Amino acid sequence: MARVEELRGRVGYGEFLDGLERTGVAKEKIMTFLKADPDGNGSVQDRVTAEMTTQLMQVMGIPGRQTPDEVKRIRKTAIKDSE
Repeated sequence: MARVEELRGRVGYGEFLDGLERTGVAKEKIMTFLKADPDGNGSVQDRVTAEMTTQLMQVMGIPGRQTPDEVKRIRKTAIKDSE
């Protein structure tokens, strides 16, 4: 989690994942960690994605804020639509 805090908001998503892999933790464990919801506020992956989306919206001058719940809903819809 310390590495997540260090990287979030500073790098793109690909660089974020690369930074987690550089910790030496197995990729499978990283993916399990990203799917975890350690404090009931959404998965680590959904929280990071929501923050990145919100930052992008601000840069583009789009009002609003993306939430982890909204990211989760969109992700589930996208998965369902691709099946």
